[in-house]
Amino acid sequence: MISRRQFVAFSLAGLAAGTLPLKSLLAGTPQALPFLLTASDDLQGKHFISGLDHAGAVLFNVSVPDRCHGGCLRPVSHHAVIFARRPGRHFFVVDTASAALSQQINAGSDHHFYGHGVFSPDGQYLYATANHIASGDGRILVYDATKDYGLVNEFPLDGMDPHELRLLPDGETLVVAMGGIHTHPDYDRIKLNLDTMAPATVLVNRHSGTVLRRYKPSNHQLSAHHLDVSQEGVVVVGYQYEGPEWEVPPLIALLDTRTETYTEIELSPEQQLEMKNYVASVAINAATSVAAITAPRGNRVVLINYRTGERLNSLKVPDVAGVLACDDGFLVTSGQGGIYEIPGHHGSAVMLGNAKATWDNHLTLVRS
Repeated sequence: MISRRQFVAFSLAGLAAGTLPLKSLLAGTPQALPFLLTASDDLQGKHFISGLDHAGAVLFNVSVPDRCHGGCLRPVSHHAVIFARRPGRHFFVVDTASAALSQQINAGSDHHFYGHGVFSPDGQYLYATANHIASGDGRILVYDATKDYGLVNEFPLDGMDPHELRLLPDGETLVVAMGGIHTHPDYDRIKLNLDTMAPATVLVNRHSGTVLRRYKPSNHQLSAHHLDVSQEGVVVVGYQYEGPEWEVPPLIALLDTRTETYTEIELSPEQQLEMKNYVASVAINAATSVAAITAPRGNRVVLINYRTGERLNSLKVPDVAGVLACDDGFLVTSGQGGIYEIPGHHGSAVMLGNAKATWDNHLTLVRS
């Protein structure tokens, strides 16, 4: 997590420098300053990996052939990996010190990516969620970053549509949001099994690929797609409901991995309705015990206490997309080009800046 004060200092430096490349912005400084990394499209539909300051000013754009989605940082390095959006065939390795594309890795003919990955604590292995195209089965593909991101293993998950994944605090266990939806790249993003889908949140040993636990939502059409993990091992899961539009099932679940307790947060029907049955991203602020859940179809950011499950606030942000913890609040982006500060769990969202771009649903903090 980063303080807003650090971001402000960086923004002033960036704005003073205009739109110079990142390597020029940081030239002569003893340490690189923090910025946001996100996927974007411009108004002509071209695809980029973008670096932003806290006010949404674009520090650099790296042109890529695919629309992209989630990202992750490789520990003890200047590498950030951004994945193509489902059904993506590539991930892109960006050198954050020079703001340049370092590598483009292909998923191969048998798989496509779901837009997310995470590194091992030592930065050697990259774990990426993927679809085995012929069978429709979900996999975790394991790449060795020390060997030019070569594929070294794949773990079957006994389910479909693995999406976002994170490491638990033990550094040994992956938690994976399984959407349960069967898709095929020949049919783009068409959902082929809505009557029989079987979503879950699963725990996986990152060394062996063994599925350790499987937690199912209360409704088989509650597709688990996004999540975040607290320092003590509480997982906040966001659902996307694939059932009738007029139904309002719970969209947020809490998994306490210490007690193996899985619960869903029941909001009032009115509060549930405003989320429009769709969660796009989740972030936890460890300093305040607050989690932010974005619901772009409802133009809402919902704040909860992830320890108690209490709903704290619901803020209006148009087409809200990515979210990142900052100080005692959050930064969020909009698919309409805005970036907003949520200063805490009271008050309203404050627009910090606006750009002529479409931001995707995820933000990655680059510290140096």
